[in-house]
Amino acid sequence: MKNMLKIRDWFHADGFPISVQRREPQKPFGRHSHEFAEIVIVRSGKGMHRTEQDTWELARGDAFVISGKTQHEYLNVKDLRLINILYQPDRIDMRLHDLNSIAGYHALFKLEPAQKKRRSPGNTRMRLEGRDLAKACTMVEQLESELDDRKPGFGFMATALFMSIIGFLSRCYGNSPAIDDRALLRIGEAMSRLESKFEEELNLDNLAEIAHMSKRSFMRAFHSATGTSPHAWMISQRIQRASLLLRQSETRITEVAYDCGFSDSNYFSRQFKKFTGLSPRAYRDANSPRH
Repeated sequence: MKNMLKIRDWFHADGFPISVQRREPQKPFGRHSHEFAEIVIVRSGKGMHRTEQDTWELARGDAFVISGKTQHEYLNVKDLRLINILYQPDRIDMRLHDLNSIAGYHALFKLEPAQKKRRSPGNTRMRLEGRDLAKACTMVEQLESELDDRKPGFGFMATALFMSIIGFLSRCYGNSPAIDDRALLRIGEAMSRLESKFEEELNLDNLAEIAHMSKRSFMRAFHSATGTSPHAWMISQRIQRASLLLRQSETRITEVAYDCGFSDSNYFSRQFKKFTGLSPRAYRDANSPRH
């Protein structure tokens, strides 16, 4: 049976969806997955990290994201010291303000964890150096302090610190000289455009230009990175936005459809049910405050 790490064992009993776990040192840890996602920062030491698709050598400053579904393990460790920031993505709004305008956010938190294999024989992962590693560690310490003390307002402060870490690492990814393959960043730039203008008609020529690729190469690279087409990905973003509006507002369903880029409310309803299993009205009723 696969080893699945459970939320109840790694998060505080009050249910707050962010936790920090240090592994100092990290001992060999067999293949496992999680009911949550995690950001991993290597403070020092060495070891091998293996997923179902890939194996690579860890070193000081490495930073990467593991999605909950990913099976992974640590092997051949030598004084390996890790910081793990655990979080529950479905309980944290990652669409705050202009976070999605950072290409490195898409590359580090969406594209890289979903990759089936490394895109080049060179180094394609981020490594924090010097001041950046020190700053990341300091930010984590501040987050730990809030989570440990749990003073009134800690939830707000901890979420703000967590999002600061997300933003900082996303910027670092785009500036990392260690990354040889820039394809994920170029796709990330196109995804930033898609998310910021998701209500507009899809323009593949424009997206390919943003990614500095031919249209054919862009389509192939996008599918390789995300497992889907730009059109299907855009529809998923529209449905996510519509879900939020249905949960948090009383806006008429037809207006929600138009606000999210659907010109046909019947088509919107079909797509919404395809993605969520519920009609927009049933989804709103199921997620209304009285439930």
